[in-house]
Amino acid sequence: MKKKLLAAFLLSTALVSAGCGHDHDHDDHGVDAEACEHLQEGPATSVTATLGADAPPAIRADHRRYDITLADGPDGKQGAVSFAASEAADYVIYTNAAVALSITTASGEPVEIEESASSSEGCADIKGRHVVPLAVGTYILNFGPSSAGTVSVLIEEAAHDHGHEH
Repeated sequence: MKKKLLAAFLLSTALVSAGCGHDHDHDDHGVDAEACEHLQEGPATSVTATLGADAPPAIRADHRRYDITLADGPDGKQGAVSFAASEAADYVIYTNAAVALSITTASGEPVEIEESASSSEGCADIKGRHVVPLAVGTYILNFGPSSAGTVSVLIEEAAHDHGHEH
């Protein structure tokens, strides 16, 4: 009996953790709630952002918080990391600090951030929420300049069922 209960609990936990949730709302608040949980509880990986010509370390949209240490730049703390989009979709980049974000392609072309907010309803830990439509490819995320020495970052794919109009 205990094994069946444990299996049922693990299965229900896996379904909730899969990102689809059980309410089938698929609105941004569900993505925000999941992001909030990962920002607070991890799992986490520490990376050090790069400045200049050094190759930036990679972060992923893997339900993991990346604690990024920023470098000393001319105008404050700043640095870059890379992100490889595995599919064309809208991605939401969350930060736990109000740090400026700009995005470029690997070749340096600017990428437009569709929507930015400095907070999220229901999660005080979200200090930055940036929605960016990305094609498949590698992008450079530039953080700063800022007074913050570190920024925790989480990337989630936006709601999965919006379809692709492109």
